[in-house]
Amino acid sequence: MNHLTVIALAAALLPWAASAENLFNGKDLSNWHTRKEDKGKDCWIVGTPSLHPGNAKLLSIQPAPEAIINVVTAHAQSWDLATKKKWAGPIRIELELMVPQGSNSGVYVMGEYEVQVLDSHGKDDKDMGAGDIGAIYSAAVPKKNASRRPGVWQKLIIDFAPPVFASEGTKKANAKFIKVVLNGQTLHENVEMQGPTPGGLTGREAGEGPLMLQGNHGAVAYRNVTIVPLP
Repeated sequence: MNHLTVIALAAALLPWAASAENLFNGKDLSNWHTRKEDKGKDCWIVGTPSLHPGNAKLLSIQPAPEAIINVVTAHAQSWDLATKKKWAGPIRIELELMVPQGSNSGVYVMGEYEVQVLDSHGKDDKDMGAGDIGAIYSAAVPKKNASRRPGVWQKLIIDFAPPVFASEGTKKANAKFIKVVLNGQTLHENVEMQGPTPGGLTGREAGEGPLMLQGNHGAVAYRNVTIVPLP
């Protein structure tokens, strides 16, 4: 059963799921743009990734348009990738990710709040920190290590409510990670954010924002990236 079939079945049971939006058009990255930095260049491409047979720290790429891939061999070679579209109101983000050995990336909700993507495979639950996979970076440690081995697809689900602002700009309610689930295991529930995490697009909170994938740290691939407005 493919991802679009799952969405269709979910929509029959949950009417709000009918509005799920797939952010990868299956052809190119025209729905996205990179954040230009002083170092590196845009290294994001479309292809089918797998762990490199000769170097587990890298990804091999085939031409079939399956995923969004950051093709780098070291830190600071590429830039972050963000959607052109912005969202307001509570949302659910669903995506699959693949990281090679030792690699590092992140999913920035609204471009400002990072859920860490890292090769943390094999690490004990008690040793997990706020920089390991599934962490709300620098803000909340995941309850457990749900990481799979390098080169294997992993499923991440994020339910998120943005901050609420009054008309004059005063913040009325903090942003909240309602739930974060990695590979079927709940890592966070009802985590209020006092502010953005480091490395975001602007470093400021707002009532709407894009989805951003961190690209300036290491090789990574993402596929089946969808956003669903929550009721």
